[in-house]
Amino acid sequence: MAVEEEVKLIGGWESAYVARVRTALNLKGIPYEFLEEAFGKKSDLLLKSNPVHKKIPVLLHAGKPICESLIIIEYIDEMWHASGPPILPSDPYERATARLWAAYIDEKLSPTIGLFLRESNEESKKGAKDQIFVALLQLEEAFVESSKGKSFFGGDNIGFVDIVLGSCIAWLKAMDKFAGIKFLDEEKIPRLVEWAECFCSASVSRDVVPQTEVVVELSKAILAFRRVVVVAPSSPNDDVHFMLLLSSHVIDEMLIVVFSFTII
Repeated sequence: MAVEEEVKLIGGWESAYVARVRTALNLKGIPYEFLEEAFGKKSDLLLKSNPVHKKIPVLLHAGKPICESLIIIEYIDEMWHASGPPILPSDPYERATARLWAAYIDEKLSPTIGLFLRESNEESKKGAKDQIFVALLQLEEAFVESSKGKSFFGGDNIGFVDIVLGSCIAWLKAMDKFAGIKFLDEEKIPRLVEWAECFCSASVSRDVVPQTEVVVELSKAILAFRRVVVVAPSSPNDDVHFMLLLSSHVIDEMLIVVFSFTII
């Protein structure tokens, strides 16, 4: 690939948003250099490339930065429209419907997963759990209608909605082991469970979706550290107390990057 066409991706393996972009690049068969950020830190390149949000992922194409996962996916689809299968449908109505469900995932499902993982209040946690089940049931219906009996929301091939929802699979599976709640339940959402297995086994995504065990350990480590920081008593030493508050802020931001799935 010529220098003027170089593709680089700033991201981290633990980020669901980065997984979306990596899947899209793989689907289109676009070679790229993965510039991995140290977990919980922000490189000068990231801050320069995304001065507004200061968050991953950032796609660098010919030196120009493109930010926010959904925008990046559409950029990839348009820029390399002749490579690989289309990510968004060509039909205007189907394309609008795909964008609708992607927005639904980012507004209703993804942030609620983050809330469930971060919340310590039992009533709030139960509310988040119920909302996740409602969202998954809605997506089950959407899948049945959109897939028309095929393997993916996009039909025979992975498409826009598959990529967006697929980025949540590792965290949904992890909550079974982490919290004892089976969100991907064959009895409640059988078609989505089948879809998840197809997505995770696809060549473009199987090396992108993190292993469940790794996600579980990461979740435990971050949340345990957060609990220590949050419950730490105020120190009479102002500098130490400031560092505790700063640490709490940093950990919350790390949780946002990994768990809350706000559109990034």
